[in-house]
Amino acid sequence: MENTETTDEAAARETLEEALADVTIGHLYTVIHVPHIDQVHMFYLAEMKDSNFGAGDESLETQLFELDKIPWDEISFPTVKRTLEHFIEDMERDHFPLHVSNIRHPLGRG
Repeated sequence: MENTETTDEAAARETLEEALADVTIGHLYTVIHVPHIDQVHMFYLAEMKDSNFGAGDESLETQLFELDKIPWDEISFPTVKRTLEHFIEDMERDHFPLHVSNIRHPLGRG
């Protein structure tokens, strides 16, 4: 987040910077505490305003996937993977509540 920025403004800005996608931000979807690295990751539901996207300065590549084609083994961040797992489950229920959880250090520290 930048100074004077709200979390939803930061989400829209980061999406534009990293994926060159202009989005309409929906509600807060996941809050995942990652205490062993002193971080909290927040993900919002969002809709792309158009079909334009690409790799921004901070990204190597971007791509859209059908849910059954997500390359699970290539997802770098456990918080992204968890959020996508919630999304797929919630799609089946057609209900998208707020999910709050923790990801602890794999060795139990933190």
